[in-house]
Parts: sequence; C-alpha cells; structure tokens
Amino acid sequence: MMNNLFSIFDPSTNILNLPLNWISTFIGLMFIPYSFWFIPNRHFILWNLISNKLHNEFKTLLGSNSFKGSTFIFISLFFFVLFNNFLGLFPYIFTSTSHLNISLSISLTLWLSFMIYGWINNTQHMFIHMIPQGTPTILMPFMVLIETISNIIRPGTLAVRLTANMIAGHLLLTLLSNTGTNMSNYFLIILIFVQILLLILESAVAVIQAYVITILSTLYSSEVN
Repeated sequence: MMNNLFSIFDPSTNILNLPLNWISTFIGLMFIPYSFWFIPNRHFILWNLISNKLHNEFKTLLGSNSFKGSTFIFISLFFFVLFNNFLGLFPYIFTSTSHLNISLSISLTLWLSFMIYGWINNTQHMFIHMIPQGTPTILMPFMVLIETISNIIRPGTLAVRLTANMIAGHLLLTLLSNTGTNMSNYFLIILIFVQILLLILESAVAVIQAYVITILSTLYSSEVN
C-alpha cells in the first residue's frame, strides 16, 4: 500500500530512456505567450502588479547595498516554484517540486553562491555574523559552532520544507480518492466536497510555499551583504 501510495511521485514516463516527466518543470513557460510581453492586457497588468509588489518587498529586505536588478533573481524563483506547485495540482502532470532533485538543487545552488560571495567579498562581516552582539566570552566558541551548523543545514531545510508540504497535500488527496470507490452515493458527495476544499487549501499552500522559499532565500542573501 505504501509503495503504491508513493508511486504517484515516481517519474515513470520514459521514451527512448528519457525521463519526460521532468519536462513539466518548464511547462509553465507555455502559459506566457509571446504577445504577452508586448500587448497590455489583464494578464500583463496582474503579472506586472505582482512583480512590482515582490520587487519592492525584496528590495527592502536586501537593503541599499544590493546589486541593481538582484531582486529579479528572486522574482523569477518565486514564479518558477509557483508554476510548478500549481501544475502539480492538475491530473497527470508530474509535480517536480515534490522531489528533492529540484528543491535541493535550487536551495543548494543559491546557498553556495551566497556563501562564496560572502566569504570572498565580506570575510570580516561573515566572521562577525557568527557571534551575536553581546555574547559572553565563555559562550563564543559554542555560538560559532551553533551558527555554523545552522548555516550549513539551511539548504536542506529549504528543500525539505518545500518538498514535504507538496507531498503531504498530494498524499491526502490520493488517500481520499482511493477510499471513494467503497462509499455510498451520499458519502461520495461529501467526499467530493471535502476534496474540493482540500484542493483550495493546496492552492493556497502552493502560493505560500513559493513565497516562503523566496523570502528565506532573500534573507540569506541580505546576510552576506
């Protein structure tokens, strides 16, 4: 039962030994037609509104020392994760963000780039950041150890948070759908209503998780400046 339950997350579509499930990672680009960038319409206005809101928020978090245009990296990350989270709610579309292959690749790449940039360009600041202000001298070695460990596990926590939240909702939807075949018509209607509510909740989780991983990445980036 557990093997069949978790098999919904297996990339199983192969043609000529190519795992085509991962192509769904980039299927969000198909929702952005060429004319979208040049002809003002309601979709363009909504996209522009969300982008401006995110840009202003990320710019505040990054501070005045950030590079010009650095917020667009995190805006792109937000929309990339958001598209993949939403597409996973549709039937027969592979949920790439429910795999550590994708989430860990994103978080580890960002974390490594932040660390390399910080230790090369702001070495003194990185050392100062390991010891909070006002720490007693006797506790300084322990604080350095704690800060180092908490820094190292950051990419893992980012990846696991995204993956676990996406898996949990999909598993619950799958469990409910498997029990529907043995129910009467009355309970089946209730089950459908519960699944619709759960699907709405999963849509909110898709947005929240995309926002969370982007905000945390922005905060990690601001610490090295």
